[in-house]
Formats: sequence, C-alpha cells, structure tokens
Amino acid sequence: MSFSWTPHRFSGGALALDVANSVILRHDDERRADRFEAQGQMESFPKAAANFCAERALFGDILPVRQENKSGFIELREAIDRYFRARVLDRDVEALLADLLEALSKVLRRAVSPDGLDAATVHSTLRLIAMPDPDRMKICRNCGWLFIDRSKNKSRAWCDMAVCGNRAKANRYYRRKKEESPP
Repeated sequence: MSFSWTPHRFSGGALALDVANSVILRHDDERRADRFEAQGQMESFPKAAANFCAERALFGDILPVRQENKSGFIELREAIDRYFRARVLDRDVEALLADLLEALSKVLRRAVSPDGLDAATVHSTLRLIAMPDPDRMKICRNCGWLFIDRSKNKSRAWCDMAVCGNRAKANRYYRRKKEESPP
C-alpha cells in the first residue's frame, strides 16, 4: 500500500499522538493499516513531521529511528496509544501508565540519537502526560485517531474537519436524504 505524509496525517496536535495515529483504523481488523509497516514510511515520517507536526518548533529536524531500535519504537507507539486512549475513555490507567513509563525508559536506555524520532516522541509523550487540561485530548468520532482539542469551547469532534468532519457530515446528509426520499 502506498501512502504520502500529508498535513492531515499530523492532526493529533502532538508528535506522540501523530506517531500513535500512524495506525489507520486501528480497531477495524479488516481495514486496519500500519503505515510504519509499509516500505520506507517510518524513515520518511520524521521529515514530514518537521513540516507538518504541531510540535515542529520544539524538535526541528528529526532523524529517523535507527534500524536496531525500530521494534522498541513500535512498542512505545502502542503503549502511547493504549494509555492515552484509556485516559480519554476514563478507564483505569494506573497499570497502563506504568507500562508507558517502562516503554519510555526502554527507549531512553537504548543508544538513541538526541535528535531522533524516538527521543522526540519520548519528549512529546512526557509533555502529554503532564498536560494541564487532559480533557482536551479526544478520540475522533470518524477515524478513531487521538487528538488535542484546542478549540475555545472544547467542542471539536474530529481530528481534522476537512477530512473526517466532512466525511461524517456527508454521511449524515446522505442518510437523512435517503430517509426523506419516497420508496
């Protein structure tokens, strides 16, 4: 499967969430796609993040994850997703936080470049854990991605209005018109 890294792919609002969101339709076994499994995608992600990520000013140019650290990075991505998804859903997160902190420490114990995607993701994750208003983190009603709602009244429902918001509104319009049309 061929992908391109577009601004929509970085709608999480934080590098750690954009990394977690690299799995498309995570909870749909039939349509699920892990972008980092596609050839060259994990290597091209840092350059795209430097252009599109909301935290790009914090990290600047980011280097790809070293080959020997990729499996640990994927473990970190999954721990990030599990913890923050559970936190948004108001589930018990104590054990998941311990798992996430363990994954963060494993990444830091490896020989990671201070300018690497793995180190930047650790930094972003720690910022999210300490986020002053955790209610701003949400799950997109359309695609299931994690994102930070920075709207004034905390009413954002989609990761990206131009993509997921439009799809949801078009679906709703289609269903309404179908119900209104005579048999």
